Amino acid sequence: MSLANAARRSFTSSSVRRGKLGLEGLASKVDLGSSRVLIRLDLNVPLSKDDGVTITDDTRLRAVVPTMNFLKEQGAQVVVATHIGRPKGEPDAKFSVAPIVGRFSELLDTDVVKVDDCVGDDVAQACGAMPAGGVVLLENVRFHTGETKNFDDFAAALAGSCGATAYVNDAFGTAHRAHASTEGVVKFIDGPAAGGYLMEKELVYIKGRKRVYIKGAIDDPKRPLTAILGGAKVSTKIPVIESMLDKCDNVLVGGGMIFTFYKAMGHSVGASLIEEDMVPMAKDLIAKAKAKGVNFLLPTDVVVADKFAADANYKVVPVDGIPDGWLGLDVGPATQATFSATAAASTTVVWNGPMGVFEFDAFSKGTFGVADALAANESAITIIGGGDSVAAVEKAGLADKMSHISTGGGASLELLEGKVLPGVAALDDA
Repeated sequence: MSLANAARRSFTSSSVRRGKLGLEGLASKVDLGSSRVLIRLDLNVPLSKDDGVTITDDTRLRAVVPTMNFLKEQGAQVVVATHIGRPKGEPDAKFSVAPIVGRFSELLDTDVVKVDDCVGDDVAQACGAMPAGGVVLLENVRFHTGETKNFDDFAAALAGSCGATAYVNDAFGTAHRAHASTEGVVKFIDGPAAGGYLMEKELVYIKGRKRVYIKGAIDDPKRPLTAILGGAKVSTKIPVIESMLDKCDNVLVGGGMIFTFYKAMGHSVGASLIEEDMVPMAKDLIAKAKAKGVNFLLPTDVVVADKFAADANYKVVPVDGIPDGWLGLDVGPATQATFSATAAASTTVVWNGPMGVFEFDAFSKGTFGVADALAANESAITIIGGGDSVAAVEKAGLADKMSHISTGGGASLELLEGKVLPGVAALDDA
């Protein structure tokens, strides 16, 4: 059996439920049939730019169905707290959770009852009328400043209004935020707390749990371990790169941030994106990789364009031959071949960030080349994190070929860095 297949098999409900923070542990501590469970989900689905209400990708809704079904089957009254977008701490109709009610009801085969606030008398009334196995969806928690500020009075109101006797967090995508609904609320619920199936799956794949077949891509990987890191800016990836240099056999770097590295190496980068203040750090990272014996690969050729546009004129040049006024928008074919060969020889691969501006067809080959290489390596554990990487894999139709696609870009990055996620720490403390 391939490692990838074993990985997928390991995440049957029976293996996940055995966790310290898992749902079966919760069920052993409290009679869910007489409990009201407040569950934090990340249902921040993309909505159509045309009408603002049509869901264009329901992945996040489908991802939490196993957890929701478990709670419903146990007879729990389930109260869902979530958010959409980034409202400014006050009600805003364009960020209402109303558009997800219909599809969520279909997926759960239940009439989801939506409340127009997340605290207050209306919440208490709706929750009080809920049958066993029922689902109440609270309005966007970010309509209150107390959510992102993690104010105690808001966290207490969130727990008290719905009368929660237990708490579940299945919102890995927000677990790196110390918000009221992810961290603060736990101390105001006089009952057990647990992580849902999605939360635990994320933690197992990236950090590992000894009870399952995979011990974690980072803490106890099957080697060779390769990190493929892309994106526009070095500044957003420095902690991850530093962490990967301590753990990986290979670190492959693409995307717009490569030009800051080239600047550090003394190359002319034309009109390419660079972060001048990050040049010394880039030079330091190159030196650290060499000192640690890590195979640190930067592209040897790039695709440059005369403007940032889908219809730009473009050509392939070596990294030391970028013309003045031209900007790099993708890695070149020689680099694609090298990166693909390295990925093919790896047993564990973590990918975060695109290799170029993959939204433009002319500059998408590097990103889709990585996706193809990972999909072809059926014996490897392949973990995809970060919104753009996930979008590229989905666009390429290769999502089902990957071992794990993370639902949390920022959370997965911080977990890779070795940080403690507040939403997870709160469950441990509880």
